[in-house]
Amino acid sequence: MSLNILSIAGSDPSGGAGIQADLKTIAACGGYGMSVITALTAQNTQGVRAVHAIEPEFVGEQLRAVSEDVRIDAVKIGMLSNAAVIAQVADWLAHIEAPVVLDPVMIATSGDSLLDADATAALQQLLPRATVLTPNIDELAALSGQPVPERWEEVIELARQLADRHDVLVVAKGGHLNSSSCPDALVGAYGVLAEYSSPRIDTTHTHGTGCTLSSALATYYAATSDWSQALEMAKSYLSEAISGAASLQVGSGHGPVDHLGALHRAADSQSGDPMLEWWERIADIRAQIDDLEFIRQLANGKLPRADFDYYINQDALYLRTYAKVLARASEISSDIEAQRFWAIGCTSILDGEMELHRGFLPHFSDTPSETTLNYVNHLSSCTANYSELIAAILPCYWIYQDVGQRLAAASHPEHPYAAWLAEYSSPEFDAATTKAIDLVRAAWRRADAATRQRMWLAFERSSRHELYFFAQAAARVE
Repeated sequence: MSLNILSIAGSDPSGGAGIQADLKTIAACGGYGMSVITALTAQNTQGVRAVHAIEPEFVGEQLRAVSEDVRIDAVKIGMLSNAAVIAQVADWLAHIEAPVVLDPVMIATSGDSLLDADATAALQQLLPRATVLTPNIDELAALSGQPVPERWEEVIELARQLADRHDVLVVAKGGHLNSSSCPDALVGAYGVLAEYSSPRIDTTHTHGTGCTLSSALATYYAATSDWSQALEMAKSYLSEAISGAASLQVGSGHGPVDHLGALHRAADSQSGDPMLEWWERIADIRAQIDDLEFIRQLANGKLPRADFDYYINQDALYLRTYAKVLARASEISSDIEAQRFWAIGCTSILDGEMELHRGFLPHFSDTPSETTLNYVNHLSSCTANYSELIAAILPCYWIYQDVGQRLAAASHPEHPYAAWLAEYSSPEFDAATTKAIDLVRAAWRRADAATRQRMWLAFERSSRHELYFFAQAAARVE
């Protein structure tokens, strides 16, 4: 079933922000985009020259025309231009049950103001009708009536206050801070619900990043019903769109991001091997895994037994859900050979790997860590679509095999964890990994562009969970 996402926003004739960016983002993230235009702008990558507001009554007519005929799975709201338009949107929202992502577009990337004083005041009345707010730092300060924050902790606190005041969730964004990373957090009235960070990308291609993130967030929430997961997926999508923007040649100011970059790269790799491309795209994640103290100590045999036991315990808890996920892959596959492969994988976990775990740790705690829960919840969220599910499963084979080969090379008969190292470097596991890669590759070949994008995001997210999973033993608090 398609996901119908409605964008209510202004138009950007240069294509990098507003309705144009929203529709491209929604399509790239797997949704069907619809639009209600609230304002026309004369702008380009260098700035906004003029704004022409659409008649408020006509905005209302657009809204009613769409909602009376089409199921709406999520709403993204951007530029609203004036108080009368905001009133029309607020009245319409009173009759809509879909989740609402409100990007309070007040200040453009160029620094231009996009709302007059009356509209800024009216916007405050609209905030409680939203589900999630996605202001940038300047907009967060304006909505809070506070100075622009300079530290991440101050951003979080302003977001928490805003969430508490209006009974909404707030995405705190740190992209405008002077730091080497770009943090984002999902914040509620009682504090941070989820927090993510990524390296800062040195680029001038930032036009429309707020529009893009909020549209991706609305689309991914419609698909997952999980705001934390949707934010992580949206942030990953935006990072990739920014990374690929240098290939665009649009304007001489703040250029747009490459909204369809992932789809273009997928098309370019039709004649090549998409799996090798995926593997190269997670090279940084793989390098971070290799650099973990846990992995280095596991290789040289100096890993404290308490750390190993903690890891073994969490792995056993993870495998309980992982076995169910493999069984689900077998159940929903339409190919007999694939059904047999995933079923055998499930059986080998229950009959083989769990016994290996018990050999090291006879008694397990039944309390999964937050890291373990996040990983299994991610896998479980992918079980509705076979192609997306097996893409999410693949890193557990492929990364384990990759790491296991180097760990096995360091093993010796007196190594305290020799039996563990041997399990993931066996010819049988190598063959299973190759088969898993082949099945995902085949599913990718059959998939449409939107499904391929979801497959990549599921694979990339699982790869990050592998990193966090390896790192958790050393990071735990006794």
